[in-house]
Parts: sequence; structure tokens; C-alpha cells
Amino acid sequence: MTRTVFCRKHQQELEGLDKPPFPGPKGQDIHENVSRQAWQEWLHHQTLLINEKHLNVMDPKAKAFLDEQRERFLNNESVEKAEGYVPPTKDANQ
Repeated sequence: MTRTVFCRKHQQELEGLDKPPFPGPKGQDIHENVSRQAWQEWLHHQTLLINEKHLNVMDPKAKAFLDEQRERFLNNESVEKAEGYVPPTKDANQ
């Protein structure tokens, strides 16, 4: 049976994560209050930030930046955009 949570990003009951995405209270909070859909959206946004801003995820400052952005993203607050990112167009093969 699928586990559902009231997603704080989308403000509705949606399918939840199978397990916390990382250990500790923050991971548990995400597990209990963030949907699978919102988490996937965050992972996509995080990838854009890492790539476009050339972040080294081993750098404590970059990790702190991503932690802050994750919280803001999942709480529907304004977040940094990936400068230079242009989404692919539907007719990219033409």
C-alpha cells in the first residue's frame, strides 16, 4: 500500500517517500512532510544549481547553500535560479 503525506510544498495529500532521504531530524521531517513528487522536483532543481553554479558538493559553504535552498524550495519560498539554464524545447530535434 502506498504511503501518503500532506505535502507542505504542494499543500495536498500525495504519495510519500519510502524512507527518509538522509539520516537525522531533517531527513525525518522530509519523510513525514514532503511528497515523492516534491522531492523529485527538488532533486532536479538541486542538479541545476550544482551544474550552473559549478558547486563542489564537498565544500561546506556549497553544502550550506544547498541546505538553505532545499528548505526554501520545500517551503515554497523564493529560491536561487540556475543562471544560464535554458530548458530544452519540445521541437529540439528539428
